[in-house]
Amino acid sequence: MGMTISQKILAAKSNRDIVKPNEIVLADVDLAFANDITAPIAIDFLNRLGVGVFDKQKVALIPDHFTPNKDIKSANQCKIMRDFVRQHELIHYWETGEVGIEHALLPEQGYIKPGMLVVGADSHTCTHGALGAFACGMGSTDVGFAFATGKTWLKVPESIKFVYTGKRNKWVGGKDLILYTIGQIGVSGALYKSMEFTGEAIRELPMDDRLTICNMATEAGAKNGIIEPDAITEEYLKERGVFEFNVMKSDPDTEYAEVIEIDVSEIEPQVAFPHLPENTVGISEIKKDIRIDQAFIGSCTNGRLSDLRVAAEVLKNNKVEKYVRLIIIPATVEIYRQALKEGLFDIFLDAGAVISPPTCGPCLGGFMGILADGEVCISTSNRNFVGRMGSKKAFVYLASPAVVAASAVAGKIVSPEEVVK
Repeated sequence: MGMTISQKILAAKSNRDIVKPNEIVLADVDLAFANDITAPIAIDFLNRLGVGVFDKQKVALIPDHFTPNKDIKSANQCKIMRDFVRQHELIHYWETGEVGIEHALLPEQGYIKPGMLVVGADSHTCTHGALGAFACGMGSTDVGFAFATGKTWLKVPESIKFVYTGKRNKWVGGKDLILYTIGQIGVSGALYKSMEFTGEAIRELPMDDRLTICNMATEAGAKNGIIEPDAITEEYLKERGVFEFNVMKSDPDTEYAEVIEIDVSEIEPQVAFPHLPENTVGISEIKKDIRIDQAFIGSCTNGRLSDLRVAAEVLKNNKVEKYVRLIIIPATVEIYRQALKEGLFDIFLDAGAVISPPTCGPCLGGFMGILADGEVCISTSNRNFVGRMGSKKAFVYLASPAVVAASAVAGKIVSPEEVVK
């Protein structure tokens, strides 16, 4: 009996020939990381043990959630990280002015490779499976253990294979595919399973869209999301100076817990209604006006360059509706720089948007766009839980950059076709 790509990675990292679903393994970690919310807990764990990190090349600390610091508490969190980095002379640390959102920064900088085992103290660590790595989020103490020992324990997950066929329609990207998928299986539909994304439609997706899809695997309850490396993966890595990596692929005779086939030609731009990502409908199914107060384009889900390009395509020669706040946050400094170079910022500013330096910011209700009581936001982020972006009395809808940009112009949730001239 064959193994899935996820099983093969876990077998290799636990020095086993074969692993089976539901087995417990102790595996070697290739990269462990944390952010300014989660790292201080892991650091406290290490300090109480009286140890440092197991390998300076395999630990990263990334202050991205509340930076630039919004208040004294967040400043103190970052100071804990900074002091630890200095004390232990850690290599992989990015200060304000160079930092980006962790799940965009690490792949962009070439730190994620196929075949790696990556653990992060953030639930959206599953993003990195887009490059053929086994990547999953963990609690801060578990990541602290990985910092100290270079190992982690895992239960080998069962796998669900999602096969995407057909040709995508105009304005349909990775965000729409994963929202549609979560709408089909629900937020617990892949509970502690590996979501393996495959099929001709996946193979035609650029890396940015693949990262978006794997990013939201956790919104279906999955342990990880993963895509087998291919020519697009290899080209992405080569552009970042990465030439040596271990490509693994699922065996043809692998048994999956379930195989789900999806024809992407039947998918239109999607919108997830409050207060769960599974409350997803096609844009044409919305029969009433949903007025918005805020539109947000950014986050580890959709703050990459291709996302900003799509937003600019919609916003060009358009104006944001009066009394609507459009907030755009490039996910990394390099994305920020390239968007500026390409003239995207001029389009955004002419439309009436505000542009922020890289930060998670409003996605988690941190800052740079907190919602008041009763306000409505349409966001490219990954979660729309009660109170996620501010007030517990606010409402958050999830959609792609194209839909969010169009909605900012219309002042209500609409398809991009309604505003693109």
